Amino acid sequence: MSEAKTDHPAAPVNNARNWLQIAVAAAIAAPSPILRSLEITGLADIHLDPAVESLIFGISIMAAATLLVWASEVAEQLVSATLALAVLAIIAVLPEYAVDIFFAWSAGAELGLDPSMFDPTEARPAELALANMTGANRLLIGFAWPLVFLLFWLKTRKKNLTVGSSNSIGLIFLGVATLYSFSIPLRGGLSLIDSAVLISLFAVYLVLSSKSPPSEHQLMGPALTIGGLSPKLRWAVVIGIFAYAAGVVFAAAEPFASGLVETGESFGIDEFLLVQWVAPLASEAPEFILAALLALRGRAGAGMTLLIASKVNQWTLLVGSLPIAYSISGGTLDALPVEARQAQEVFLTAGQSIFAVAVLTGLSFSQREALLIFILFTLQLAIPIPEVRVGFGVLYITLALIWFFMERRDIPLLWRHARATASGKAAAISGQGEH
Repeated sequence: MSEAKTDHPAAPVNNARNWLQIAVAAAIAAPSPILRSLEITGLADIHLDPAVESLIFGISIMAAATLLVWASEVAEQLVSATLALAVLAIIAVLPEYAVDIFFAWSAGAELGLDPSMFDPTEARPAELALANMTGANRLLIGFAWPLVFLLFWLKTRKKNLTVGSSNSIGLIFLGVATLYSFSIPLRGGLSLIDSAVLISLFAVYLVLSSKSPPSEHQLMGPALTIGGLSPKLRWAVVIGIFAYAAGVVFAAAEPFASGLVETGESFGIDEFLLVQWVAPLASEAPEFILAALLALRGRAGAGMTLLIASKVNQWTLLVGSLPIAYSISGGTLDALPVEARQAQEVFLTAGQSIFAVAVLTGLSFSQREALLIFILFTLQLAIPIPEVRVGFGVLYITLALIWFFMERRDIPLLWRHARATASGKAAAISGQGEH
C-alpha cells in the first residue's frame, strides 16, 4: 500500500479552502438524491419541466463527478491505480446500468402478453435495451476518446498521447470480449451463457488489474488535502465520497435521461434514436465529465484509463447483465432476442470496438487516430441507414486489420506489458501518461 504524496503540504488556509470546495460540490450534488427520495417515498409530488429537470439533475451529476475525481486521485495512491480507475468507471457507468437493465426487465415482463396490445410502430423494450447499450458504447469511443485527446492537445500541443502500459490488460480483455460479441448477431440473442462468459471475463479483468502498482502522480487542491489525512481517516473520506457520489449518480440517472428524451419527443424526434443517442449521452455524462476533468488536470493518460475501463465494463458486465434481468423478470431461460436492426447495431459497435483496440495496440493515441475515430463516428451517426451501418462495421474491421498489421511489432510488447502487470512486476505509474 502506498501513502499519498504530500511532499508539499498545503497551508492551513488552503486546507480550509479545499474543504470548502468539497462541501460546496457535495451541496450542489445534494438536490438529486433529495428530490428522488421525496418522489419515491411519496412525501412530495414534484412536477418539473423536462428541460428544467434535466438541468437540475445534470448539474448534480457534474458535481458528483468532481467529487469522484478528487477521491479517485487519492485512491490511485492507496491501491492499484488501474483498479481504482476501474472502480471509478463502475460508479460512473451506474446510470447506463439503470437504463439498460430497466429496459431488459421490461422486455421480460412483456413475455406472455398478447402482441396485439402493443403499437407495432413503437419500439419494444428489448429493442430499446440494445439500442441504448450500443449507442452508449459507440459514444464512449467515438466521442469521449477524441474529447480527451483534444483536451490533451490543447494543454500540451503534443500529437501523441501515451496511454500507459497498465492499460495492456484492459485492451486485451476488450479485444477478447469484442471478438466474442461478433457471435451475438449470428445467434440472434443474448443468453445466460453469454452472461456467464462476459461476467467471468470482467471478474478476471478486475483481479488482474488489481496487480498493477499505485500511481505516483502529485496530488493538488482538494485531493492533496484528503491525501494529507491520517491513513484511516483518508480511507474513510475516500470511501465516503465514493459512496455519496455513487448515490447521486444513480439517483440522477433516470430523471436526467427521461427529461432529455421527453424534451426530444416534444420536437418530434424518433423514440428509438432518442433512446440510442440522447439517453446514452445523459447516462454516459459522468464518465465524459470525469475523463475531461482528469485531462484538464494534466492527467489525460488517467482519463484514457478510465474510458478503457468503462468500455471493458460495459462490453462485459453490462451486456452480461441484460439476459439475467430479462430471465428473472420473464421467468424464462430463453435468450433476450436480438432482431435484425439490433443485430446490425451490435455488429457496428463490435466493429468500432475492434478498431479501437487496434488503434491502441502500441499504447499510444495519435492526433490522426483521434480525428479518424471521431469522423467515422460522426458519419455513421449522420447516416442511419441499415445497409450503410453494416458497411461502416465492415469498414471498421478492415481498418482494424490494417492497423494491426502496421503495429504488428507492438503486439508481442503489449502481451509482455500485460504479463508484467498481471504478475505485479509493472513499474509504478506516473499518472501523466503523456510523453
